Order: sequence, then structure tokens, then C-alpha cells
Amino acid sequence: MFERSRKGETALLIQPHAGGPPDEGLLEEFADLARSAGAGVAALINARIDRPNPATLIGSGKLEEVKAACEATGADLVLVNHPLSPVQERNLERALQRRVVDRTGLILDIFSQRARSAEGKLQVELAQLKHIATRLVRGWTHLERQRGGSIGLRGPGETQLETDRRLLQKRVEQLQKRLDKVEVQHAQMRRARVRSELPRVALVGYTNAGKSTLFNALSGADAYAADQLFATLDPTVRRIALPGGNAVLADTVGFVRDLPHELVAAFRSTLSEAREADLLLHVVDAADPAREERIAQVDAVLAEIGVGDIPQLLVYNKIDRIAVRAAAQDDADAAAAASMQPRHDRPGEARERVWISAREGLGLDLLRAALGQRLGLRRIHAELRLPPDAGRLRAHLHELGAVRAESHDEHGWRLRLDLARADAVRIATHAYGAPLQALLLETGGSPP
Repeated sequence: MFERSRKGETALLIQPHAGGPPDEGLLEEFADLARSAGAGVAALINARIDRPNPATLIGSGKLEEVKAACEATGADLVLVNHPLSPVQERNLERALQRRVVDRTGLILDIFSQRARSAEGKLQVELAQLKHIATRLVRGWTHLERQRGGSIGLRGPGETQLETDRRLLQKRVEQLQKRLDKVEVQHAQMRRARVRSELPRVALVGYTNAGKSTLFNALSGADAYAADQLFATLDPTVRRIALPGGNAVLADTVGFVRDLPHELVAAFRSTLSEAREADLLLHVVDAADPAREERIAQVDAVLAEIGVGDIPQLLVYNKIDRIAVRAAAQDDADAAAAASMQPRHDRPGEARERVWISAREGLGLDLLRAALGQRLGLRRIHAELRLPPDAGRLRAHLHELGAVRAESHDEHGWRLRLDLARADAVRIATHAYGAPLQALLLETGGSPP
């Protein structure tokens, strides 16, 4: 075996593809992934594969071409935009005398750099160990040597490979227990947010669509935002003010096409914010020529994690970056966005859309109004009489800041309310919230 370079800063990229012309968008995204991991891209090579080689994925001729390109460019790392079996990875490394990393390994490396919270780091390590476990295949002779043969160690013994597998499995079990404990704590926190009666909104979308920038613009937070893939991994939750009431907004990890399933499973925490949301803000890069394809890819991942039926509001972000398209294309969307005019579209059968620029602050008021409408945040301005035994309901209304004036007599309390209708509906579903049901009927609409 060769001596593995510890640098891996100069990468040669291989894009396998079936018959027909290669997908340039796929290769460009893979190059962005490589740069996000900190690698410089020395060369990009398309490799047509009609029948994958079980030993090396690519054919012998292409393998020689890759080896020559590595020598010419000085690349010390080869990145393959395709899952590699352990055997394929090992054979490629032996033939190229360089480190070889597949798509899953590259995304895991990026995740390991970006995770900031203790839970995020645990999730990344768990996913990495599960990936490494499949790579423990007698690639190095020291893994085959048996313990035993010396005094006190004779017997069937245990190979170093078996020892490594056992220790790795033990670490995986430890991490899983710690993550389960953290998940219980987060579930308790989420239940507390549910008890606060605030509707929940989750930002979802293709990576680098501007979710974190929008999150900061709506919430006033300072979550990390950058023009790179997977800038956000750890979930961030903030309360935001909307016309008619408040809501809870959660930022989540961005998706890419062919997101490895083990990563979807590993990041349960950030995805649980999407699973428990009342509304998904699906953020789209309006300047991306492949935006419709990106929307479909995100929808596919959302369906995979079980949130495909949650209502969505499409947010076309980055309208300040859209280049003016040819008038002959007759693209109304492009024309409106190119002129940097935010708008709120509610076409007949299509999904509701809001066009904004989070970075420039364009259209944020439109988006807040759309959110308020979708979440039913109309307000109730009325007087409510409470009997003396309705102390719990009175305390809850005070917690929400809904009581503007209050008086008390022998019959109970008289409260003047300024309350979000959605909050009133939620409270009225509880046994102690029964006094609100008559008020809901008086102010229009049916109680729950």
C-alpha cells in the first residue's frame, strides 16, 4: 500500500455518467462541494460508465487517464461523485497511489467541519463511524495479524481487524445512547414550545439557497450564513413577530440531490424541526437556472423524511441576482424578479409564492404578511368574562401578553384581550379553555 498524504488539498474530480452527454450542473455542484470541504479543484474528468466495473467503477482506459491527470496536475486527492464500495475505493487507491473519497465521504467531511453544537458533532461522528465500518476490509496487513501465540495469549486469538471492528461498534453504541439522551431533552424542549401555543415554521430548501440569511432577516438572529454549501448544520430556533401574532421559526440543514441516506438518518434533530412544523418555508434560489429541478429534489427529500404533506410556502430568494433574460422568452417570473420588484403570487392551482431578497431586505414585509395569513394569525380584540375557577386560563392569557386591561369582582375577572385568533383556537381545545369558545363564535368562525 502507498503512504497516504495527510494534505488532500488539491483534488481531481471524477463525474461518472451513463450514456448521453454529462450533466454539467451535477459536476459544478460536486466542484462546489469539494471547495466547501477546503480542496482546490485541479481538474474535472467525466467518465462514461455503461456497465460499472465492480473492481474500480471506471474502466481501465479511464483509470489510466485519471492517473496521468493526477501526475500532470499534482493532485493528491481523487474525489468521485458516486458511491464507492469498499473494494472499489481500495482498488482505486492502490492503482492511483492517492487518497480516494466518494460523494458520501466528502459530504461527511464537510459536515464534520461545520458541526458546532455538541449534538451536531455526535451526529457527524456517528455517521462517519458507520461509513468507516464498511471500509474495514483487510486493506492493510497489520489488520490480519492475530493476537495470540505468546505466553498468556495462546488460543484462537483475535485479528487486529476484528479488534478494530469490535471497538468501533462499541463506540457507535456509546454515541447512539448519548444521542438518544439528547433527543429526549430536545423533545422536552419542543413540547415546551408546543405548550407555548405558538405556530411553528421551518425553513427548508436546497443548500445555499439563502435560508440562514432569511432566518437572520426575519428573526434578528446572527446565525452563520455564507455563500457555501452546508453552511448550516445545527438547528437554530427563534421567535419571530408576524402581523397578528408570533411564531417559532427554525433553520434546518440544506438538502442536495442524492443526499446519502445515512446522513438523513443521522441528523434527526435538525429534520425533526421540519417534521413538527405547521408550515414549511421552502426557500428557492431564484437566480439558479435549475431552480425547478432543485424544488423537485427538495420535495423528494421531504417526502423521504415523512413531511411531504405539510403545507408549503415557496420563497423565491435572491431576486437581486437574477440577470435580465431575453424578452423573447416571455418569462413573467424572470421579468418581475429581474426588476427587483418583490411580489406575492397566489395563482389558481399552483403553489403560493413570495419573491424576495433576504440579503437586501426586499419583500420581507410581504413574506411576513403571507406567513400571518397562512398561519391564521388574525387577532381578537374583545372582552372576556372569566369565572373565579378559571385561574389557569387567566394565567395563560397573561403569559401570552394578551391581557390589555383587567378588573375583578365577586363574579370573577373581566379581561380586555388583544389575542391572536390562532392562539385562542389552540387554547380552546384544552378543557380549561372552554370560556374562549363562546368568544370565538362571537368574533366569527367556528370554535375547535
